Amino acid sequence: MIDLMSIARTEADGGDLFGAMEALYDPSDVRPEGYPDAVVWQGGNFTGGVNPVAHSMTDAYALLGTIAAIDILQLPFYAVPMWSQYRHDTKLECLAWFGNMPATSIKWSTAGDAYVNDGDGNRVVVMGKSGNAPLRTQAGVFCNVRPYGPITVVRCMPCLPYSQDRPKFGVDAETGIVHSEMNTPAIQMAYANRLFLKMVHETGKLGRVATKPTQAMEDGINAGLHAWLLEGTKFEVGRKYAVNPYEEHRESIEKVIKLLPDDFKDGMENWGGRIEQHISDTNYGLLLWDLIEQRDCIILATDLDGDRLTDLLADVSDPLRNFAGRVAGHLGQGDVDTQKVWNDMGYTTGNGRDMTSVMHRMSGPPIHEQTLGSADAMLLRLLDGDEWVGGTKQPYDPRIHFVLIRDAYIDANPGNDELAKYLDGVLDTFDEVYSGDRPGFLDGYKKLKEAVTPWGA
Repeated sequence: MIDLMSIARTEADGGDLFGAMEALYDPSDVRPEGYPDAVVWQGGNFTGGVNPVAHSMTDAYALLGTIAAIDILQLPFYAVPMWSQYRHDTKLECLAWFGNMPATSIKWSTAGDAYVNDGDGNRVVVMGKSGNAPLRTQAGVFCNVRPYGPITVVRCMPCLPYSQDRPKFGVDAETGIVHSEMNTPAIQMAYANRLFLKMVHETGKLGRVATKPTQAMEDGINAGLHAWLLEGTKFEVGRKYAVNPYEEHRESIEKVIKLLPDDFKDGMENWGGRIEQHISDTNYGLLLWDLIEQRDCIILATDLDGDRLTDLLADVSDPLRNFAGRVAGHLGQGDVDTQKVWNDMGYTTGNGRDMTSVMHRMSGPPIHEQTLGSADAMLLRLLDGDEWVGGTKQPYDPRIHFVLIRDAYIDANPGNDELAKYLDGVLDTFDEVYSGDRPGFLDGYKKLKEAVTPWGA
């Protein structure tokens, strides 16, 4: 058993967390390309021909939950230190280590506003905030894919309409105008567009494009790349943009095309499906109809609009169920269990906490990501000795760790039925242990250690 409480206190007190972690794992010979001095640990049982997964060791319950889960499972893994203080101390270089690991990876997003020590006795906000933006840039991420119910959002990254370059950001003292460097890398958009079309072709789902080419020059380029990629394919386009953005921005788009591999469109002449081209704002309303009508579709969006779309998708099911309950009450059926009705009608979306996300890199395997927005607040309850907060709260639920680990290992080991069966069995065991009153985190860890057979045992 690992002393998880000791690790939690070491992190909270600003102690030697690196030393505590280094004592748990062995150094690995595996290094990300271009970073021979990277710190990479390994653990688990390297048996049974299983390809390992790389874990980001970030903050709070993202860290503790990962340590507990990988100890319980004993599947082969790599681990890269990435908690907020270490990100700051390495000037974000550890993000590049993790982002270039030659393995399917799991990234937890936490501590975006954490305070850290600056080395001179001062407390400062951690460099790079959560580290998401610099990680994506250094890892060569071009999009993430977020499936939820009938809707899948392909979100181009970075493609951010605000600056990631702090020296170029400023506010004009005379006019108050905020200036920022637009950051929409067209090469990433081309890759995201191609993946989107490939998914529409392979799944047979309806494809929706969410850009605003009539108002934003950056989206004019994005939409133009989309139009160029459609040329010579078998896709049918229903709703079309009034102006062909490729023709409108041909000179600029040709510059981007020259930067892409010569074989970028090879094989696309046989791709087909149905595409609808929308102004990005329209997709918010369409998403609601697609969800209600259970229409399978895939949406291509830039980072900003894609973020809003996935947020709406994650949050909308609860108010829809609530409204259904109000209608039922108005009709004299006030005791209806709307969650059960929702499930009986074939809807599968919960409240967004079960929404998965996979970042794709231009080279290398994908990165599975998940956010623990209140992980630091929940960890304080453990440190304070009352995870239940006087009976008003539930202890932390680590199920998401096992779900994410399952997805990543199956992705990294296609066709390994023995591994898939093992991971499904682990989830069944977890649900048995956590049925009824949820155990405290440390007690749950102990019970899972006793109930789950480690891989390779």
